[in-house]
Amino acid sequence: MREAGMGAALIYVVGASGSGKDSLMRYARERLCTDPGICFAHRYITRPAGAGGENHVALTEEEFAARCQARLFALHWESHGLRYGIGIELNQWLGKGVTVVVNGSREYLHEAWKRYPELLPVHIEVAHDVLRERLLSRGRETPAQVEKRLARNRGLQSCGFHGTVIPNNETLDVAGEALVDLIRKCSGAFACA
Repeated sequence: MREAGMGAALIYVVGASGSGKDSLMRYARERLCTDPGICFAHRYITRPAGAGGENHVALTEEEFAARCQARLFALHWESHGLRYGIGIELNQWLGKGVTVVVNGSREYLHEAWKRYPELLPVHIEVAHDVLRERLLSRGRETPAQVEKRLARNRGLQSCGFHGTVIPNNETLDVAGEALVDLIRKCSGAFACA
C-alpha cells in the first residue's frame, strides 16, 4: 500500500469483451495526452504484442512469473488463459498526485479495491444485443462461445456494481467524451471517490 498524493485518483475501467473498453480508453488517452496530471497505465500481458486490442507490454509466461516473484506488479490477475499485470510504477504516479487510469478486470475488482480503497471503478456497459453483434462481427469465436461470454457477462452484472457506469451503445465519441469528462473531474484537485 502507498500514500496517494493530493488529488490523485485511481480510475479502474472494466467491461465485457466487446464492450468497446479498449477503444474508449484509446479515445480518452488521445484526448488527454497533453495533461501532465493524467496517466494511462499500460498492462503487461502474456499475449503477443501484435495480437490486436490495447497497446500493451507483451511478456512470456516466464517473464511474467519472474516479475511476480520480484514484486514488480502493483496488481496482477489471470483471465481467459492469459496473465495481466499493472506495474508498481502506478504507486509512484499516484504518489506524485497524478490521476491514473487502469484497464482492469471485473473479476479482480474486489482484490484491487482491497489494495487501493480510494479506487474508482468505471464500468463500460453495453446492451446484450449490441454486445452479441459486436462479438459475432469480430469473428474470433463461434456463436456458441459468444453465447457463453454473454451468459458470463449477465452473471457478472447480476452481482451488482458499485461505481460509475458509462453506457457504450452509441457512437464512440458519445461514451468517449463521458469517460474523458469523468477522468478530468477526478484529476487534480477534484475528489471522485
